[in-house]
Amino acid sequence: MQLFTRSRQLSDTTESGADPDDGPTTSGEAAGEAPDGTAPTRWERLRRRHPRTARGLTVGTTVLAGALLLFALLMPNRVERLTFAAFLRVPAEGILLATLLLALPPKPRRITAAVSGVLLGLLTVLKMVDMGFYQVLARPFDLVLDWILFDDAAEFVRESFGRGGQILAVIGVIALFITLLVLMTLAAVRITNLMVRHRPVAARTTLVLGVVWITCVTLGVQITGVPLATKGTAQMLDNRVEQVRAGIKDGRVFAQQAAVDAFADTPPDQLFTGLRGKDVLFTFVESYGRVAIDDPAMAEPIDAVLKEGTGTLKAAGFESRSGWLESPVTGAGSWLAHSTFLSGLWIKNQQRYRSLTTSDRMTLTNYFRKAGDWRTVGIVPGVRRAWPEGKYFGLEHIYDSEQLGYQGPYFSWTPVPDQFSMEAFERLEHGRKDREPIMAEIILASSHNPWSPNARMIDWDDLGDGSVFHEIKKEGTDPKEVWRDPERVRAEYRKSIEYSLRSLIEWMERYGDEDTVLVFLGDHQPVPTVTAGSTSRDVPITLVAKDPKVLDRVADWNWTEGLKPAPTAPRWGMDTFRDRFMTAYGPQDGSGGNGAGSGTAPRPTG
Repeated sequence: MQLFTRSRQLSDTTESGADPDDGPTTSGEAAGEAPDGTAPTRWERLRRRHPRTARGLTVGTTVLAGALLLFALLMPNRVERLTFAAFLRVPAEGILLATLLLALPPKPRRITAAVSGVLLGLLTVLKMVDMGFYQVLARPFDLVLDWILFDDAAEFVRESFGRGGQILAVIGVIALFITLLVLMTLAAVRITNLMVRHRPVAARTTLVLGVVWITCVTLGVQITGVPLATKGTAQMLDNRVEQVRAGIKDGRVFAQQAAVDAFADTPPDQLFTGLRGKDVLFTFVESYGRVAIDDPAMAEPIDAVLKEGTGTLKAAGFESRSGWLESPVTGAGSWLAHSTFLSGLWIKNQQRYRSLTTSDRMTLTNYFRKAGDWRTVGIVPGVRRAWPEGKYFGLEHIYDSEQLGYQGPYFSWTPVPDQFSMEAFERLEHGRKDREPIMAEIILASSHNPWSPNARMIDWDDLGDGSVFHEIKKEGTDPKEVWRDPERVRAEYRKSIEYSLRSLIEWMERYGDEDTVLVFLGDHQPVPTVTAGSTSRDVPITLVAKDPKVLDRVADWNWTEGLKPAPTAPRWGMDTFRDRFMTAYGPQDGSGGNGAGSGTAPRPTG
């Protein structure tokens, strides 16, 4: 408060250009009184006793205040752009703000300076949040739709680093937020007062910088490829305004898309006629993205697993076909990918997800339940609390992490290792005698970030209640150590994908039969630390069956033979799969729908 009072006194009493920190000391000051007869402040006493120290503190504080404001204006919102050259630019926003502050009368100027400081603080926080979102989701923070993700982030920190780590992280974020707002406000007020005390110099400097900015823009002057003149902050804010408008409009667009369903009027007996009597398993492999197959550092070991798996399954009588799907998300947001795949709609944000799960839109799982010939179940080991959306997806019974019978340890975020999840599915549903056909949604979580420590395959007969995994976890790596080195992160990610794939392949070899149809796919690409700059959102998808009639139905899909899709294999939007699948396995005369799922239909935009 003293600092704010001092700043206001300086502004009000120095309109003539005098500097109250300079000049001779009066007899009253020498006697220990301020010029107005009041007792001197602590700063005034320090300034008289140690003038050089005081001058150094004044200059140093002013320089730091100016640097802080420039930092707020010039800081990029992506980690890879955080270079030294990025801070050697001339910001147009700073020139305009300085011009405005110099032109305003004292009271409006003080208010504007304080408000500008708060806004610059918020801007800095937004840029930092953007950095985090780009590192995880490869996109900026959405001011309308992404607030709920902070709760998910806090939960992820708790599961990965414990309750203590979560509390420390939350306290640190709040403290940083408050500190930035306070410091930015104080800095803006101090620099404003300095400009007023030296108005002629400040005006000339602002004019010169304006001319320099215009000249650099006109000539395209750059430093190491970075434009010297920038209006990046204004462009960023303009993009955010458009983002907010688009987010508000998106609700109406999505409602129109959701109202169109090619199979809404299809009678139950005309649904999935090509799969009657089959167990159909839709299995999501967490973070199984195209990078696992295409990246040179991972391709060889992953290729070996897929090649070996293709041969093993073929020897057991199974054939497989593979292609690519484009996911609506990357890095995280598995539930958005799952709902896109099942609903036939492009679920790219939380607003669409909420709209979907509160609507009467039929999903792939709903249609299996409507057909009446399948028991619909969900194996969702990543669910550890109430999941009301499960009812929307038409699952008659949901097995979460507490219902699989697992008594072993968590592997960081992962509550249940994939091999145990698949064995639990066999024990609880698939292996039961005298049962009806099953349609199962299975979500494998072992390849979930942070991929450390990893489980490993053991003899299926030794799984028991999962207690054996306590020793296996001790053999694993420490995520805090792994995440210090991006190459180690990538290596652990690859190992987790290998484990998930082996769990599925071995289960299919061990328990699959003539009536088992397995569809497994990735939900999204991993975080940018693993994808190393790739902007692809592609994920592999594979169909495995022993009955040749099942694969004959999708011959026109032109998928690659085997568990590994070729680079040139068809690439579809994930939202097109539902209708393609229902068309392929509906009546062959096409009466099961309007043909929306045939062959090459493009993904709707939006």
